[in-house]
Amino acid sequence: QVQVVESGGGLVQAGDSLRLSCAVSGHSSLTQIMGWFRQAPGKGREFVAYITSGGANTKYGDSVKGRFTISRDNAKNTVYLQMNSLKPEDTAVYYCAARPRGGGDYTIGRQYSYWGQGTQVTVSS
Repeated sequence: QVQVVESGGGLVQAGDSLRLSCAVSGHSSLTQIMGWFRQAPGKGREFVAYITSGGANTKYGDSVKGRFTISRDNAKNTVYLQMNSLKPEDTAVYYCAARPRGGGDYTIGRQYSYWGQGTQVTVSS
């Protein structure tokens, strides 16, 4: 059984920074790939970033590239999303997700098996 729990969301102003955390429990083989996704009101789910098990490989969505950084601390079973230079359009519920390494596209949400409950990030202008 894998559990994914996000934390760290909140209300910030444009230009501020925020760090989200994602605590993961369960067999490591099931959580080799960790991803962050977000969903704004009235919009579909959007890929934000993913990181592989050793942290060597990361990828970012175009809208956050250069501003967000994903990292993981396997000793703490935690994945982080450092968000800098936040914009109002970053307002969304942010979800952390996990899946095993394997085929498919790690930027596609439906290919992730385990999801957290989400954490709200609101950026005011």
